[in-house]
Amino acid sequence: MSDLALLYEHPAWFVPLFDALKRRGIVYQALTPAGAFDPADPHPPAPLILNRIAMSAFLREAEHPIFWAQALIAQWERRGARVLNGTAALAVDTSKARQLALIASLGLAVPATRVVHRPRDVPAAAEAIGFPLVVKANIGGAGAGIARFDSLEAVRAAAADGTLPTSIDGVLLVQEYVPARDGLVTRIETLDRAYLYAIDIAGAGQFDLCPADACAVPGRAITMRAAEPAPALRAAAEAIAKAAALDLGGVEVMIDDRDGVPRFYDINALSNFVARPLEVLGWDPHERLVDRLEGWMAEAG
Repeated sequence: MSDLALLYEHPAWFVPLFDALKRRGIVYQALTPAGAFDPADPHPPAPLILNRIAMSAFLREAEHPIFWAQALIAQWERRGARVLNGTAALAVDTSKARQLALIASLGLAVPATRVVHRPRDVPAAAEAIGFPLVVKANIGGAGAGIARFDSLEAVRAAAADGTLPTSIDGVLLVQEYVPARDGLVTRIETLDRAYLYAIDIAGAGQFDLCPADACAVPGRAITMRAAEPAPALRAAAEAIAKAAALDLGGVEVMIDDRDGVPRFYDINALSNFVARPLEVLGWDPHERLVDRLEGWMAEAG
């Protein structure tokens, strides 16, 4: 048994991490969510396990592993493994409603939101929020399951004809549309609850803003650049990471152009780093991650 295992499902996102581990001579197991597991098995695959199951997994495979992985990771933890971004982080990652509640509990601003589990409740929630607004899937990933509405009539029609967004857990968020200042959202990445780097993502009027593969959808102009958030925003991101039990993850925030208030709206326990980091950041965060993995391996051993 090696000292490190990685559980992942995306076929390409983690190649840079695998390469960085190989350069350091670190032996690891690469595990994919296939087959079956024995809930009575007392032996986790390694003392330290890095969970990289993305919430966008359901976009790539209808028989997605999200809930299966929750059960598997819980078993590994019960059997003594240290799982990075384990069950506590997954509980937050798998619910945008939980994310907003956590952020608000820290005294930070979030977009006005109502959470529903029945499409017929969406129009009443929309009336309470006002327009424009967005309806979001509680479990999304890569911006999936988000639609903008500009009138109550449009919401009622979508609820009636079954064209509202859907979520794999049946929960929806009805949320005010926040006009982002300069059309920017900022993603702040953390490692071991501490600030790692940040990027500004231009194209905030669109929703598929995942930085890992730059969401290279034809006809959609999304650009990213290195950012230096204000100290208060860094501190807020670190507080969120601590409260969400993120060993590795990103927090997204936008400045509300109406009043200048930073509004935090998303927590990403899966942090696969920005595409082309040397171009965007000038350095490779995978090396910092491997540094910390070596420390975690020593602690787990």
